[in-house]
Amino acid sequence: MKYLTANRYALGLATALGIALAAGSASAQECTTKIGAVLPTSVDWGKPIAETAQYVVDQVNEAGGAAGCKIEMVLRDSQVDPKVGVDAAKALVDIDGVQVLIGAVSSGVTMPILTSVAVPAGVAEFSCCSSSGAFTKLAEEGKLKGLWFRTFATSNVQAAVGAKVAKDQGYKSVAVLYKNDDWGQDIGKLVAGHLEAQGIKVTSLIAINDGQPSYRAEVTEAISGNPEALYMALYPTEGTSIVRDWLSLGGTQNMIGANSLKSDEFRNNVGMQYLGSFRGTDTSSPRVASADAFVAQYKEHFGKEPNGPGLANSYDATMIALLAMEAAGKDAKGADIAAAVARVTDPSGEPVTADKDGFAKAKEILAGGGNVLYQGATGNVRFDANGDVSAPAVVWTFTEEGTKEDSYITLEEVGELTAK
Repeated sequence: MKYLTANRYALGLATALGIALAAGSASAQECTTKIGAVLPTSVDWGKPIAETAQYVVDQVNEAGGAAGCKIEMVLRDSQVDPKVGVDAAKALVDIDGVQVLIGAVSSGVTMPILTSVAVPAGVAEFSCCSSSGAFTKLAEEGKLKGLWFRTFATSNVQAAVGAKVAKDQGYKSVAVLYKNDDWGQDIGKLVAGHLEAQGIKVTSLIAINDGQPSYRAEVTEAISGNPEALYMALYPTEGTSIVRDWLSLGGTQNMIGANSLKSDEFRNNVGMQYLGSFRGTDTSSPRVASADAFVAQYKEHFGKEPNGPGLANSYDATMIALLAMEAAGKDAKGADIAAAVARVTDPSGEPVTADKDGFAKAKEILAGGGNVLYQGATGNVRFDANGDVSAPAVVWTFTEEGTKEDSYITLEEVGELTAK
């Protein structure tokens, strides 16, 4: 009887150990790695940027995850507010333990996140929509430690194209109003320089602070110079207030805007009857097969065209970050992931498409020690030593349904404009 009891005990112990080992094995195979995203989901054009990033995560998980683990994107709203953005990033790094941050949107939000959170913590940051030249300067000085990448071209592209629009429209004088943050100060100064290089007089260069009850004083100052057109590097809320005051005081309907005004909110609040002469600028995907493929898959998934700002850039920023995580391996730190970006954007690497199948193919190549060339929504993404990219551009106009492309400026043409 004792022998039988002992055997039963031994059998039970072996079974329990077997179950525990199997559970441990299953747990190892079903691990989850978190990445952080700080994006402005509370504004109308910010939510699609976040949805596009999540779409990439879903595709990667369908392909088996990155570095052996399922990816979970922890999303926090920046509200386009630097303090809110920094607090969100700190929580993602300190509480969730992320080694990758996606975001932010607006250089004025991204800069403090990068310098006070990401770089000190050694976290890699990938931005879809921050264009200030200040990032390039910091990178050149070695202050970003190679942790910074952006899939959106610098402000100089839109500034040069904005000046081209003014010249093409025949304007002889322009007032420039810009948001008083890192992005606005950068693009405001740049567009003023490009306007003057085109022989166009800048009648005023005025900083706009957000949250003011009225902008009548600033608008009155701008109108006093009798400009033929108004250039705005503003966001929809203050942009709407500025235009209303501008028109009520007799300002012209000749307006040029940065891509930050590519917004249904701005169009609807101002009114199409006042936007017939409005011209906007934006960077663009190149006219290549991979960009067309992104548009097709976006339409199939979301049921609409990717017309909002930063959508193709959001897709590429997220996909490159996850490809780099795959290349760096499980439990990689931010610096390792940043270093692995070169392996997935290698001009000599094997081309992979921007979709689930492309990620699955990249996994096999990287596992075998090879490198890949990611062919993305914005073309073959290539970062320079400062984490910057260049890009073609478009001029756009508002329609009753949204926006439409007015003209396309090639990468070569952009190069000539920015050189001026």
